Amino acid sequence: MKKLLFIYNPLSGVGQLKPKLADVLDIFVKAGYEVTVYPTQKYHDALDKTRTYTGEYDLVVCSGGDGTLDEVVSGMENREKKVPIGYIPTGTTNDFASSLHISRNILEAADTAVNGIPFACDVGRFNDDFFIYIAAFGLFTDVSYETKQSMKNILGHLAYVLEGTKRIFNIPSYRIKVQHDGEEFEDEFIFGMVTNSRSVGGFRGIIGRDVVFDDGEFEVTLIKTPKNPIELNEILGALVMKQINSERMYSFKTGEIHFESVEEIPWTLDGEFGGVHDHVLIQNKKQALQIMVKEGLEKGKPDFLA
Repeated sequence: MKKLLFIYNPLSGVGQLKPKLADVLDIFVKAGYEVTVYPTQKYHDALDKTRTYTGEYDLVVCSGGDGTLDEVVSGMENREKKVPIGYIPTGTTNDFASSLHISRNILEAADTAVNGIPFACDVGRFNDDFFIYIAAFGLFTDVSYETKQSMKNILGHLAYVLEGTKRIFNIPSYRIKVQHDGEEFEDEFIFGMVTNSRSVGGFRGIIGRDVVFDDGEFEVTLIKTPKNPIELNEILGALVMKQINSERMYSFKTGEIHFESVEEIPWTLDGEFGGVHDHVLIQNKKQALQIMVKEGLEKGKPDFLA
């Protein structure tokens, strides 16, 4: 019999998995798996469990928000032998699941986790850490770290935050040297993100539709510091219209990027605190993650990219 390790966050989504847990396990068993269940007990518990388990599992399924998935993926990347990961999203925004068309219906997602097909998508390496869909800095992230739910929705609330604060000197600004693909530039930024997702903080479309999850490249968006209220309004307008303003933003694709700053800058990785850094090297690990998706949504199918 195939073996499955099920790691879930009992607090995610106000415990919405709990009343359906028996049905989820029934789906797993009917798919031919012997199931080991592990409810996380503390921060980074999913990371530690995935990194250190000793059983011979054919599949690891996790349930929680993007942070739980991030921990499981990071743990798997630290293992010598890697197995596919299934994901049952029960968080608030579930950006990665949305990008890969993984259902927010718990039982449908459970079925996909054990009866779908593995899809090889990219994973980001952030210095010695990992992320799945976003590494970001700037624009009220210090507040977001204290209020983690706000962090997970930071980009979705970006337009509201900017509209509510016309005092542009209150917006933190960072001078950063950026290097990628033989190019180097230096500028002042209020926000930056390196992504592999169509949805960030539940905010869809700002990165564009031309996102391929297994091409070895990230989408990079850097927002320059506005010098006056006119520039601030131009940035706000671009965000509301889900467009890139080339005069106020940098936007490009790359498989590797280096950030260097005089001061240490706080970063977020998949909606969780990623530490403070003055040097950051981000590399794309092409097709490093095997994640279960619905059959018919495999690489190259038009509906998968819709």
